[in-house]
Amino acid sequence: MNMDSGLIETWISPVVAANGLEIDRIEIRPAGRRKLVQIFLDGDGPDGRGPSLDEIASATVQLSRLLDELVASNQPYTLEVSSRGVSRPLTQAKHFRRNIGRLVRLQLADGEVTGRIAAVDEDRVVVAVDGQERALALADIAKAVVQVEMAKLED
Repeated sequence: MNMDSGLIETWISPVVAANGLEIDRIEIRPAGRRKLVQIFLDGDGPDGRGPSLDEIASATVQLSRLLDELVASNQPYTLEVSSRGVSRPLTQAKHFRRNIGRLVRLQLADGEVTGRIAAVDEDRVVVAVDGQERALALADIAKAVVQVEMAKLED
């Protein structure tokens, strides 16, 4: 059977859902004689801020077993399972909600805003910018990316 992302998504969706997770995306590409199958997962996790490492690890074991059973032995592959990643753009209300408290850079039609996500509902995000809260319609945000903050180590 030929491996493609739609087929793999059909196979793995029940296992991912049973683990309280969502499929963010599936990428398949050649890696020498093998295929590299990358599955990126998302979800609320135990604290509402994304899946925990334990949740990803548990899902990985189950997905590996399932794919080993379903993929023909003449199709060698390498499986990688991870979270959607902090560098992925925030595109849906749930992505913003899972990043409340984080610093984001937002591209709008009239410029760029950098601020901390304060609140989210289905249609808008409230961002704290220079001590002021600013409500923005999700539809008005062209691109939103979490900014990595480096914390200073204290003695």
